[in-house]
Amino acid sequence: MGAEVHEGENNGGVDVNRGVDVNRGVDVSRGVDREFLSLERELSLLLRRARASSGEMARQVHPDLEPAAYGLLACLDDSGPQRATDLAAYIGVGKATMSRQLRALEELGLVGREPDPVDGRAWLVHLTEEGGRRFREVRTGRREQYVRKLSGWDRAEVAELARLLHQLNESPES
Repeated sequence: MGAEVHEGENNGGVDVNRGVDVNRGVDVSRGVDREFLSLERELSLLLRRARASSGEMARQVHPDLEPAAYGLLACLDDSGPQRATDLAAYIGVGKATMSRQLRALEELGLVGREPDPVDGRAWLVHLTEEGGRRFREVRTGRREQYVRKLSGWDRAEVAELARLLHQLNESPES
C-alpha cells in the first residue's frame, strides 16, 4: 500500500499545504524556485516604484520632459558627450526612438549637438549648461532620498546591493 499524505505534514521534504519542497526551495506545484518567485515579486515592486519616481524626477528637471529621457540625461552626465547610436544601444532603444527623444531634449534646451572631432560626419550629444544644472539638482535630491531610506543599512550592504544590481544590468538579455 502507498503511504498516506496528510495535509500539513512534511512528506519527503514537501510541505503539502504550500506545495513547496522544503529541502530544495522549489514550488513543486509549479516547478519554480522560491528564490526566483521572490525575486520577481521584489523586482516588479521596485520597477513600479522606479517608473513612478522617474516621471516625478523628469518633471522636476523640466515639466515637459518624458520620464524615459531622464536616463539619457544621467548617461550624458556620467559619461560626457556621446553619439546618438551609442546612447540608443546603452538605453536599449532603436535609432528612430533615440532621434525623437534627442530632438525633444534639444527643443527643451537640455542637450545640444557638436561635431565629433574623430569623425566629422557624426555628431556628439552633450548636456547643455542648463540641462546639466537642472539634472544634477534633481539627482542630488534623489541621492539624498536614498541616503535617508537606507540610513539603517550598513555601507557594505549598500555597496553589495549596488554591485548585484550592476551585475544584473550587465547580464546579456536572453
